[in-house]
Amino acid sequence: QVRLVDSGGGSVQAGGSLRLSCVVSGDSYSSYCMGWFRQAPGKEREGVAVISTRGGSAYYADSVKGRFTISQDNAKNTVYLEMNTLKPEDTGTYYCAADRRNYCSAAIWARSYYNYWGRGTQVTVSS
Repeated sequence: QVRLVDSGGGSVQAGGSLRLSCVVSGDSYSSYCMGWFRQAPGKEREGVAVISTRGGSAYYADSVKGRFTISQDNAKNTVYLEMNTLKPEDTGTYYCAADRRNYCSAAIWARSYYNYWGRGTQVTVSS
């Protein structure tokens, strides 16, 4: 059974930085499409960054391009989301998501694309 444990959230002021981590266990880590989604109160869950663990191709939502970086450490079965220049609108619960795929396809921003989810970690950015 694949298990995702996401962590690293916290409270920061606008302009600050945080790094989120997602550890994958219970399966070989070699081929996943892994994403970070976020959900603000009263809003739909939205994708912010995705990475293909085979090859390392990364994809970003327009709202975070140039500020967020998704990366992986294969030796630790971990995917990271480095968030810089944080804004109050980045506030929300951030979830790690994964699905077993050789490569990520065009449907990466759909929640239904992923079969495995972490429990979420809260990020609060104050102005």
